[in-house]
Amino acid sequence: MTAQPCHPHEPERVPRNADGIAAALSGPRRMQFFQQLLKAAPEEAEGVLRYWWCEAMLDTDPSGDRLTEAALNSALETTSVAEAIERRRAAGLPLE
Repeated sequence: MTAQPCHPHEPERVPRNADGIAAALSGPRRMQFFQQLLKAAPEEAEGVLRYWWCEAMLDTDPSGDRLTEAALNSALETTSVAEAIERRRAAGLPLE
């Protein structure tokens, strides 16, 4: 089964490359990103980019503050596995 975003971004807020990721991160986090990327062996670079792209997407999420506050207040909306399966089934998406 592949995960699909609930709310896809067209175009994506953060381009999936080192320049796009660096531009989306704040100063200290940008430095961490570059340090990890420069230390990574070639076969590890893709994993570093993928990790930091996810971090950059979270950092630039317009509803991020609202979600963080809801999580800290134990008011974050949750979905059961059964509900997620039913939604995928109704949308005609694979369940494996």
